[in-house]
Amino acid sequence: MTTARSTLERETHLLLALRAAVGRRHVLTSARSTARFCRGYRTGEGPAIAVVRPGSLVELWRVAQACVTADVSIIVQASNTGLTGGSTPDGADYPGGLVIISTTRLAGLRVIRGGQQVLCLPGTTLHRLEHALRPYDREPHSVIGSSCLGASVVGGVCNNSGGSLIRRGPAYTELALFAQVRADGTLRLVNHLGIALGDDPEAMLSRLDSGAFTEADIDPAGDRRAHDHDYADHVRDIDSAVPARFNADPRCLFESAGSAGKLIVFAVRLDTFAREAETCTFYIGTNEPARLTELRRTMLRDFDTLPIAGEYMHRTAFDVADRYGRDTFFAIERLGTDRLPALLAAKAWFDAATEWSGKGLSDRLLQWSSRFIPDPLPARMRRYRDRFEHHLILKVGAGQAASVRALLARVFPGDDAGDRFECTAPEAAKAFLHRFVAAGAAVRYRAVHADSVEDIVALDVALPRNTREWAEQLPPEREREVIHALYYGHFFCQVFHQDYIVRKGSDPLAFEHALWALFDARGAQYPAEHNVGHLYVARPELARFYRSIDPRNQLNPGIGQTVRARDWGATAVNGDTP
Repeated sequence: MTTARSTLERETHLLLALRAAVGRRHVLTSARSTARFCRGYRTGEGPAIAVVRPGSLVELWRVAQACVTADVSIIVQASNTGLTGGSTPDGADYPGGLVIISTTRLAGLRVIRGGQQVLCLPGTTLHRLEHALRPYDREPHSVIGSSCLGASVVGGVCNNSGGSLIRRGPAYTELALFAQVRADGTLRLVNHLGIALGDDPEAMLSRLDSGAFTEADIDPAGDRRAHDHDYADHVRDIDSAVPARFNADPRCLFESAGSAGKLIVFAVRLDTFAREAETCTFYIGTNEPARLTELRRTMLRDFDTLPIAGEYMHRTAFDVADRYGRDTFFAIERLGTDRLPALLAAKAWFDAATEWSGKGLSDRLLQWSSRFIPDPLPARMRRYRDRFEHHLILKVGAGQAASVRALLARVFPGDDAGDRFECTAPEAAKAFLHRFVAAGAAVRYRAVHADSVEDIVALDVALPRNTREWAEQLPPEREREVIHALYYGHFFCQVFHQDYIVRKGSDPLAFEHALWALFDARGAQYPAEHNVGHLYVARPELARFYRSIDPRNQLNPGIGQTVRARDWGATAVNGDTP
């Protein structure tokens, strides 16, 4: 009784402090109001003492201080579009209880250094950043088309997200402003932005929030990098037995980069990239995977300039995206990406309000309505779907187009083994959009067919750069457990998203672990770019990194199936010595 009373008193005191920091309206405690923050987009859920929505960086600092003082576990969440549950609870056994800090109200950004760089706050979305850079004729590291439409920029950095653009590699920066929970249970603010903001934490954050600094306060940053400068050469090493990019790669683990919620990131500073004005997109189909291997190796080895994007899609993924992603395709095409966060929030609110009817009512209603949407795909893509099992969308600069045409004519001569066509601008836009609704289509399939689907096993795999036999062949005993296996991904980087829709009655966890063994035998790394979340085991080098930046283990404890105990429980961390 005494323990229960002290816990209640501690939580009451904490809630008073949180409300004092952000206002009563932005401290959510009821099951209905917190539901969309406590349940992952694809996986993971659990209760929280509160969901707090700070409206300024100073408020975020005060909320973090209150949580650290109360010794509760903390999850910082942006758009909640993660695919592995890495920014949502996983169960109810968090030390001290759990507080979720939602940063969606902290969506400010500032274009600096004449458009060469940007400064993004924790809730800045990718689509907003794209919009802000258009007048400068520049682009961010990633462009809309990721599998998590509406994703945050800071979330991408914290997850080392790769994206579809071959030349840019994983999201990465060494320039960030973040708070760290020290081993003694105190919070410190670290300014590695390369911007002079002073020394007092609240004054620094207030200046940053209001933009009360000038270009003269911005340091050129010296040796610190604001993107992965080495990736273009790195991905060209086609004979390496190491994958090009993956979450546990020590090459790209630095403070906020790859931190996966183990730091509270207030801002990141990132490079931008010149927009390529003239481009050319080719749609390629083949029934022989070796032809795509030849294309990839030839372009990476012999071409002076890397292609812009090369997105792969298997026929099954084509079909499932076509049927179960059609309304998403329609919404993006007709309404644009700017309205997507509001639509996703409305959908989450509706699901929380109608939970009594069973999960996924909104998905079932949307799927029913999609039958009235006209076919959005170009006729030439439809014909390729019937002719070919493997599809590739290849985007290059206009200066490369002639060389690429010659190579494609040789490798894909127009017979049943392989063919290609050059897309018009509308065809190119539709082809890429179709590819990028595939990830959400698997979730929709599960919601609509709950009676026959046990679950989705969603894996994110980076194959070695020297891989030639990349097309997976499941063993018969595994294939029998699958209704559909969806393969799509970033082909030139050898990063594949593999979604297995598992039959009712199968054991998804056992199925997943069997696949891990197959990936290990192929020298693969996983996850490639979606964060370990609560689905993957953090490899020793990644677990050591988490421990080094969060020695108290108060931020996102348990990520990567590590221990949840404070101070890491004085136990080994995935093979590490405490």
